[in-house]
Amino acid sequence: MFDPKTGKLLGAQVIGKEGVDKRADVFATALKAGMSVRNLENLELAYAPPFGSAKDPVNLAGMAADHVVQGESKNCQWHEISNLDKNKYLILDVRDDDEREEGYIPESSHIPLPELRERIAELPKNKEIITYCQTGQRSYFAARFLAQQGHDTRNLSGAYLTWKVATDK
Repeated sequence: MFDPKTGKLLGAQVIGKEGVDKRADVFATALKAGMSVRNLENLELAYAPPFGSAKDPVNLAGMAADHVVQGESKNCQWHEISNLDKNKYLILDVRDDDEREEGYIPESSHIPLPELRERIAELPKNKEIITYCQTGQRSYFAARFLAQQGHDTRNLSGAYLTWKVATDK
């Protein structure tokens, strides 16, 4: 959670299994230090292939948040979904087929992220596209790609899992 105007870090939620404690510690330290999302994006964290990725999820979260602060991407909140005018918006699920079979946002279209480049012509240019995936990373990349191709896009903040829990669907 961050101030979308200044990028000041206000809080964090961390969900997962292995490594969650490490990320929570990093966020807690960043909060205590008064860091911004740009600071998170540029943090130097310990890296060793057996223990973590070269780009830590904390860095990726900082990058995505900083793009919102800089006006390079926009988010949509879960509570906005039910009020969207279907004539003006398209909700796009970029998850894999097996994930979609487990549940989806009603009236959403489906193009898995790996197929998006080849199937972009299926998407209307006259509607804002709200992208979502399971946890937010793939839909963030989809929204950025679509915006670069001239589409008006927003990414569903918290993704499908947040929408599902919040709407109890």
